[in-house]
Order: sequence, then structure tokens, then C-alpha cells
Amino acid sequence: MAVSNPVSAKPEAEASAFDSRTSRNTIQRALVLEAVRSLRNHPTSADVYEAVRQRHPRISRATVYRNLALLAERGEVLRVELPNGADRYDFFSQPHYHAKCRSCGRVFDVDMPYHADIANEVADAHGFAIEGHQITFTGLCPDCQSAQA
Repeated sequence: MAVSNPVSAKPEAEASAFDSRTSRNTIQRALVLEAVRSLRNHPTSADVYEAVRQRHPRISRATVYRNLALLAERGEVLRVELPNGADRYDFFSQPHYHAKCRSCGRVFDVDMPYHADIANEVADAHGFAIEGHQITFTGLCPDCQSAQA
């Protein structure tokens, strides 16, 4: 009589449960994606949470943050990592550049071609294998320029 080993079956069950959590589209994930798309201003995770919470007050912050991470991992939104600031999320998920206003902190898309091959031009003395890049320009947005004039 064959006896199944519950220890060896457990990783497969866990992997299956993980796959179903990450592959199915949930209502919460749809709400998070809708919020990023509707805000259109490179929102932080806190901004997205507040927008979703307006419509669904019982949703948890962890649910929103987990779904943002998954959407970014899947390429449905772009996670924009900013030095000295909160990560932002962009509904336009194709690689492109950004500019951050040093006065108000808003983030804007930069209208210029994306240079995917720039990594080939970077020589690293330490042998680092460059796989990609994100460039964020800094300066003053038009509103802040007007306010300072």
C-alpha cells in the first residue's frame, strides 16, 4: 500500500496557492488599478490607498500595497522609485523618463525617447552587469516657476 508523504506534497500545495493568489484578478486588484489610472498624477501608495478607501472604506492598507506591488511586478503599472521620496505609480507602464519638481514634489512624464540601449554604453569598473535604468530629472515645474516669478 502506497502512503503519500504529506511533507513532500506541502510545497506543491503552497506553490499552487501562491499561483492562484497572484494570477487571479480580484476585485481589490481591479480597484487599485482603477485608482492608479484615474489619479494620473504618479500617486504614492498612500494616495492610491486613500482613493480606493473613498469607495471601499473597509479595504486595508496592506491589501492596497500588496496589489500595487503585484501590478508593478506584472507590468500593469510602472513603479517609479524616487531617491529621498516615496515610490510613485504610473498607469503608463512602458519605460519612460520622469521629472520631479524640487519645490512641490510632483512627478511628471518627460516627453523624450526612451534609450533602452544606454546600459550598453555604461562601463563599470567593478564588473556590475547593468540590466536597466530609471532616470528622474529634477527642476521646477511650470506652476512653481510662476509662483517664484
